[in-house]
Amino acid sequence: MGVEEEFLLVDAADGCPVGLSDTVLDADRRRHRPGGRAPGCGAGREFQRELLSTMVETASGVCTDLAGLRAELTASRSRLAAAARKAGARPVACGTAPMAAAPRAVSPTPHYRQMARLYGRLTDETETCGCHVHVGVPDREAAVAVLNHLRPWLPVLLALSANSPFHQGADTGHASWRTLVLSRWPTHQIPPYFESAEHYDRTVAELRYAGVLPVRAANAYWFARPSAHLPTVEVRIADVTPSVDEAVLQAGLTRALVATALDAVAAGRRAPRLPEHAVGAALWTAARHGVRGPAVHPLSGRRVPAAEAVRALLDWVGPSLRATGDEEELRALAADVVSRGTGADRQRQCSGSGPWTPLPLL
Repeated sequence: MGVEEEFLLVDAADGCPVGLSDTVLDADRRRHRPGGRAPGCGAGREFQRELLSTMVETASGVCTDLAGLRAELTASRSRLAAAARKAGARPVACGTAPMAAAPRAVSPTPHYRQMARLYGRLTDETETCGCHVHVGVPDREAAVAVLNHLRPWLPVLLALSANSPFHQGADTGHASWRTLVLSRWPTHQIPPYFESAEHYDRTVAELRYAGVLPVRAANAYWFARPSAHLPTVEVRIADVTPSVDEAVLQAGLTRALVATALDAVAAGRRAPRLPEHAVGAALWTAARHGVRGPAVHPLSGRRVPAAEAVRALLDWVGPSLRATGDEEELRALAADVVSRGTGADRQRQCSGSGPWTPLPLL
């Protein structure tokens, strides 16, 4: 498994986003030359530009256990904080920009410029940061079969990670405003049910030919998808999390969901074919409330407390968690989020009636 995290760069004084990604990347490269390592850095690749110049993406290396992943994420967050300080900025783990700022510049890469031409103002208004988990699978056919089994559980992962209540100076009333922002994009939703890898690829091609995906796009933007070039499933549902522990929780649960799905595929069990309106309702409810309110039960479709949906997920993947030795740790991390609230709840607690205050990065 591996994790990509997107972070917002803000002015340390007022919290407004600043378009300093290239400056931050340059500062990091001077300290962390290709082929070498900065002190304490993880084994992940160099930091990357994201859609807008106010954002930076980090990535872990390939990890096989949660302890190794935690070390990688801790090192990369520390490394990013050091580079940002040198550039005169501060990285924050928020799913959306809490404070207003001037219009953002699109990162100057051919891919992002093509997106800007296709999507217009959507591009420079999508200042959103997520946590993407990649899990290895045997092949592409298995990856697409896994997607079908993941569909009911993706909203629970979102509820546990919701971390974008503020947007441009206002409380949106949502736990994950990022999800609502992304919903304006074509295919930025829970993936539909696919019969095969060929069905998946044909669907992406049809969307590309219809003009709603970039001409050279290798993939769509669904919240879970097979990699276009690796034998992995990428789950992109989560907001970037305020703490390393919560990123580890997302990665561990995602790996367990994929392992559980692979077991079901091997046993010939088909995924439940939930209707689009049901998974859409579950997604919206998770984005609205996080773990502080109702949820839609992943299998029954009933309205239940969010904590019950979280318990259902942990029970569903229990055998996979026990097989990797992760059950005790992940149950404790999930219980902590349900008890303390997600990043969205804690942002609101920190801010109170005063100015917005970012949570610590580590």
